[in-house]
Order: sequence, then C-alpha cells, then structure tokens
Amino acid sequence: MTTLVRGRGWARTHPLAVDAALATAVLVCMVVGSFAEPNGEHGPTWGTRTPDAPSLVLMVLGALALVFRRRTPWCVLAATCAAAIVELLTGQPRAPVVMCAVIALFTVAARTDRSTTWRIGLVTMTGLTGVAMLSGGPLPWYAQENLGIFAWTGMAAAAGDAVRSRRAFVDAIRERAERAERTREEEARRRVAEERLRIARDLHDVVAHHIALVNVQAGVAAHVMDRRPDQAKEALAHVRDASRSALNELRATVGLLRQTGDPEAPTEPAPGLHRLDELVDTFRNAGLPVEVALGQVGLDLAAAVDLAAFRIIQEALTNVQKHAGQDAKAEVSVVRVGPNVEVTVIDDGPGPGNGDAPNTDGGGHGLLGMRERVTALGGSCSAGPRYGGGFRVHAILPVTTAKGGTA
Repeated sequence: MTTLVRGRGWARTHPLAVDAALATAVLVCMVVGSFAEPNGEHGPTWGTRTPDAPSLVLMVLGALALVFRRRTPWCVLAATCAAAIVELLTGQPRAPVVMCAVIALFTVAARTDRSTTWRIGLVTMTGLTGVAMLSGGPLPWYAQENLGIFAWTGMAAAAGDAVRSRRAFVDAIRERAERAERTREEEARRRVAEERLRIARDLHDVVAHHIALVNVQAGVAAHVMDRRPDQAKEALAHVRDASRSALNELRATVGLLRQTGDPEAPTEPAPGLHRLDELVDTFRNAGLPVEVALGQVGLDLAAAVDLAAFRIIQEALTNVQKHAGQDAKAEVSVVRVGPNVEVTVIDDGPGPGNGDAPNTDGGGHGLLGMRERVTALGGSCSAGPRYGGGFRVHAILPVTTAKGGTA
C-alpha cells in the first residue's frame, strides 16, 4: 500500500514522464500489432505482413504527440486523427495508428464537459470510421477492422466522460468535507468565544457584587470601630460572609472549566430566583433598603432565563450600592407578562447616572453584560436615568429562549 501511494504521488508530480511512458507503450503495441493479420484463413495470424516505412513514421509521430496529451489535448487529438486518416488512406496493409487517436480522444473527454465530449466523440467516431469504410482496399466496408474503429473511439469517449464524472464527484466530496471541517472549526471557535464571554460575565457579576458589599461593610467597620465595637464586629461578620460567598461562587464558576467527572467540579445548581431573598438580604445588611415585588413567575423557568434574571438583579443592585448614594432605596420587581418575564430594578438615588456603562465611569462592563445576557436569550434590556432622579433597569426575558428551551 505504501508503494502504491508513493507511486501515485510520483505520477502526480511527474506527469510528463508518465505520458512519455504511456506513449512508449502505445508505440510498442502499434508496432507489434502492425505485424499481425486479423483476417487470415484461420483467424488472426502473426508475422504474415510487415509495415512499410511511412506507417512506421506515422506510428512514431502519433506516439510522440501523446507525450503532450495533457498540455495540449485538443492539438494532440487533431494531430493523431490526422495521422490515423493518412494511414487509413495510404497504408497497405494498414497499421493501427488509430490507437493514438483513441488515447487522445479519451484525454479530451476526461478534461471537458459532457456535451462537448459527446459532440467531439461523435465527430471523431463517424469521421475515422467513414474514412476507413470509404478508403477502399481489399476489405469490404463492413469489415471488423472498420467497425472496431467505431467501437474503440466510442468506448474512449465514454470512458473519458466516466473518469471526468468520477473526478468531479471526488472533488465535490473533498470540498464538502473541507467545508464541513472549516465549519466545525468555526463553530468550535464560536462556542469557545461564547463560553469565555459567559464566564467573564459571571466573574464580573460575582466579583462586583461581593466586593462592593465588602467595601461598604469595611467602611462601616472602620467608621464605628472606636465608638461602637459591637456594630463594627457585625459589619466585619458581614464582610466575612460576603467574602465567603464570593469565594464559593468563584469556585463554582471556575469549576465549570473542569473536566466531566472531576470530583471537585461543582454539583449545586446555578443561582436563580429561588435565591432572590438571600441576595436581597446581603444588600439590606449592607445598609441598602430593598423592596421586592415577586409576581406569579413560577418555579419552572428555563435555567438560562432564571440565571439571567438573578444576575441582572444582582448587577443592578450592586450599581445602586456603588453609585446611588447613602440614602438611596431600591425596588425590585419580577413579573410574568404573557410569554415573557419582566425584571425591573429602580432606585431614587440622587447620583447623575448610577449605572456602570463604559461611557459612565470609564471601563465598567455591568450594563454591557446585562444586555449581552438578555440578547443571547432573544429578549431586550434598557437602562437609564429616571425622570425626577434615580436610575432604572428594565429587562424583558422570553420564557421560551432563542435556543428553543421552554420554561
């Protein structure tokens, strides 16, 4: 098998040498065949006739033309047909120069389209056969030699067309396979990019939320450390709880990168609206009054929708904690309206825009992450200052996700 593969590789890189070898083989066959008499008393006989000098010259010229059959197939076909016609008209006895035309017709048929193949094949078959039948000689027009020319040229055209069709079929399969491979690679890169973006959003939400709480509680502890040590201890306890929660969520997020079956991979479900009370309590403990209005949303939301709603509320409240001021209050509303779940977070903070969009505080990703989450599910998200002060975040999440998941 290795030798065959190497031979094919060598043939592809040395086409002229292959054609020269073929031309030599055809020349040998023509010369040997010119010594045979196909119409003897008892069938074909050998050594009963000898080709004349002009026939030998035509055989050599026809074989020499076959060396260039791949470079100029049409010219080679014309030259070999001309040599075959001259031999049919003048050769007595005839030499099988027409064999060169058969090889040239096969080459042309293998390199052109089907309609052209059958047109040129029909012209070649009828032309050579007609010349053979009308050239006279001792044989009748219906002799086997004349009919054999028709049969061999027809088979050459059919074989060349079959080779061309098979080559086109193989090329189409190879192209399809390469296109499928490129598509798989692009899909894999797209999935990797989406996963990296999702993990980046989760890390941002977790870190921003808990670090903001830690910052607030640490500030409270530092402020009351001397005068109210009990309150300072309570604030530090909240710092410890927030840091522990941050570490747990970071461990769960990073655990998503572990391989399947890893015993250290996270097994608890992703956060969702079932943890909304716990989330709100962390902000209340940090001094942010939060009111919650939870409508009949249902507990059977799709996991992606449930997680997105939780993260939007978490990020919006974190922004309120960071930017709205000390006396701000927040309201959270989660209701189901028809086929959608609407999440709204508003505050009454006096700050001039308490979101962390990139054009607000120079480098935030919270609002961008919200919009990416909602857009990925086929919903919409808006965020901006409220009339009369404060900030409003409103997200509409479809219960039936864009990927076909249904709550």
